[in-house]
Amino acid sequence: MLKLNKTVKTLAVLLAASSLALTGCGRAETPAASDSAAAAGFAADSLIGVALPQKTSENWVLAESLFNDGLTGAGYKADVQFANGGVSEQQNQISAMVTKGAKVIIVGAIDGGQLGTQLKQAKDAGATVIAYDRLLLNTSDVDYYVAYDNFKVGQLQGQALLDGMKAKKPEGPYNIELFAGSPDDANAKVFFDGAMDVLQPKIDDGTVKVVSGQKSFEQAVTQGWKAENAQKRMDSLLVGSYSSATVDGVLSPNDTLARAILTSVKAAGKATPTVTGQDAEVESVKSIMAGEQYSTINKDTTALVEHSIQMVKDLQGGKTPEINDPKSYDNGVKVVPAFLLTPQIVTKANAAEQFANDKILGPLTK
Repeated sequence: MLKLNKTVKTLAVLLAASSLALTGCGRAETPAASDSAAAAGFAADSLIGVALPQKTSENWVLAESLFNDGLTGAGYKADVQFANGGVSEQQNQISAMVTKGAKVIIVGAIDGGQLGTQLKQAKDAGATVIAYDRLLLNTSDVDYYVAYDNFKVGQLQGQALLDGMKAKKPEGPYNIELFAGSPDDANAKVFFDGAMDVLQPKIDDGTVKVVSGQKSFEQAVTQGWKAENAQKRMDSLLVGSYSSATVDGVLSPNDTLARAILTSVKAAGKATPTVTGQDAEVESVKSIMAGEQYSTINKDTTALVEHSIQMVKDLQGGKTPEINDPKSYDNGVKVVPAFLLTPQIVTKANAAEQFANDKILGPLTK
């Protein structure tokens, strides 16, 4: 996990450029505030706030309904909000949740480094703060982090890219391009660094060539995770670097961007490259089964939401929530106790098995 700890520290520097800098490499102990909050408990019908980012993927939309149904079904009052208007809207929503008396606030941040004032307000009011899917950065006012192992996600994507290209062309070298997520998303660089952990040795030994030369995270980012931004950049890459060369593969950090990249390639009349993804979106699963997009990552939103709600139940009952990674996620100010779920790679070869119990995706793999 040392690589992951370093990755998150590097990420905090990038996201805090406006005013804050990442601190040293020391690890912190879990603060007493988390234990005391758990010991206190709270009423079974308390308000629970859930602050979600913009609706940039199917999984975020699904999370909204799962949180509403799960929290209400458990007897809590649920206040689930999307911040489609941006960071300032999310800041206002969290402040409103505090004012309403939320006992736990679950935050899927638009920008994990821009909520410090609101999170301090929540902690000062006695609320427990849980970072959901994306780490909250440069603040001591976060108690827990629940997510999939995002460095592992990147590693799976990098390996899938290599495997997919080799399946099409057993002998290299391979021409590739790199895409990353939005720089204001705390996960984006973790995904990218995980992938580069696998790809960089192949770049170094000449097996893989990034033809455009755009190898850094800063060069690969896709602002806002917007499909149109990815498609526009891929259009430019194809014109600038592939007038005669063939693009064998593209590292895409999620399914929405993967489909945009494939749209660009198709419009340019190029052969379909190996393209990775993430989130197991319906249209991408269809694309995988049709032999277009090569892979996705299955990160079951239901399991992630269920564990988040279990944390709420533990806190309400005066128990300390379960964690399985107490030391890897340094947010720049403290090490945040984390519970990590395991992501799964999905290709056409194993899609039926992966989605056997999924009522929506399962039938698409028959």
